[in-house]
Amino acid sequence: MSNLFTRAIVLKRYLPKLWRIYWLGFVALFIASFATAVIAQPQAESLSLQNALHLAEQRSQALLAQDAAAQASQELAIEAGQLPDPMLELSVNNLPVNGPMAYSLTEDFMTSRNIGISQTYTREAKRHARANVFERKADKAQITKKLTLTEIRQNTALAWFDVYYQQQMLELLTRQQQEASLQVQSAEAAYRGSTGPQSDIFLARSTVAEIQDRIYQAQARLDNAKTTLSRWVGDINNISLHAAPDITQSPLDTQHLYHQVSEHPDIAVLKAEEAVAMAEAKAARQEKQADWTWSVMYGERSSGFSDMVSIGVSVPLQWNQENRQDRVVAAKLAQADQVRAEREEMTREHIAETERWLDTWKSNLVRLSDYEAALIPLAKQHTDAALAEYRGGKGELVTALDARKMEIATRIEKLRIEMETAALWATLEYLILPENAQIPTSRVMEFK
Repeated sequence: MSNLFTRAIVLKRYLPKLWRIYWLGFVALFIASFATAVIAQPQAESLSLQNALHLAEQRSQALLAQDAAAQASQELAIEAGQLPDPMLELSVNNLPVNGPMAYSLTEDFMTSRNIGISQTYTREAKRHARANVFERKADKAQITKKLTLTEIRQNTALAWFDVYYQQQMLELLTRQQQEASLQVQSAEAAYRGSTGPQSDIFLARSTVAEIQDRIYQAQARLDNAKTTLSRWVGDINNISLHAAPDITQSPLDTQHLYHQVSEHPDIAVLKAEEAVAMAEAKAARQEKQADWTWSVMYGERSSGFSDMVSIGVSVPLQWNQENRQDRVVAAKLAQADQVRAEREEMTREHIAETERWLDTWKSNLVRLSDYEAALIPLAKQHTDAALAEYRGGKGELVTALDARKMEIATRIEKLRIEMETAALWATLEYLILPENAQIPTSRVMEFK
């Protein structure tokens, strides 16, 4: 009994200490687990514009398609340069079909069993002309790949800037809503202090609600922009955008615009199409000279009769070249003229369009500078002055709210102009591939 009493006293004495040790251990374990979870949590990656372009190029199946088209033409060029396959012929001549020797292969002296081979000889110049057509088509596929690459870069850059500026828009509206919420609190305090009407509270709350509605719209546009960017670069969850590049410089200038636009992949594709048409015209001219087919045949007859050898040659009779072969040559030359005229027209259109882009881009840069230096500071000062007068009891809340709405509209307009300027910059920046541009190469499956 005394032992139990002694143990009870000891337990009563040390139980609080044990409980504190246990509690401190639990807290330490919780903090360590929380810290580990924070450290282990994946940090948001930063996606720069250049990284986005690289990802889009690596993910593109359109580039792989052009590589496949080029390889297909190269394979056909090799085939077109070869002689046609020789023909093996097996036949039975003069087989009797009635009488006592009907259907006999050996009794009638005129019956022969024949084996022969024939070869069509296509001149080397003609085979070279045919192969050259497919070589020019392979060149066109490679140039089309460059055009595809410029389109991928432009579309990716436009999608990247769209996400970037929609985020800026959402952040702007969120900040403005937070500042407008302070005005609600001021209106409520003024009403409680009998220094302001209750209508100011509802007016301030209406302003906050209007901004909230614009936030919903901005969030929807941001979600759409992210969907578009994901189409090019893949999943962008847990990814933030890097700082935007400098959009005040462009590789194009009006003075050298004709030469620069002449290097546009669109125009280069038409040059390649013209080269294909000219190659087809040369091949059509070669077709005016017919191919000769030589053949040799060995015929075995019944015993007692000699075997026979036959040698022959066949030539197509191009007796109406004026209305056949010459028409094909004329059609190919007309196609070349068509492509040449289209290329010249496209060059003029591209020059005019690029000049318009350059003019608008330069004008927007001036406007952005004016917004940054004058319009936004003035709108901010107007808002601050109206708020100061309202808080000092010298102005009305509606005036302060109108000033804030005007400031928001000014900042949004500045962002809109900046977004438009960035889109123009991206169009100009990736309009033409630099001479040292790295073009992704794809491995096309080979036939075995």
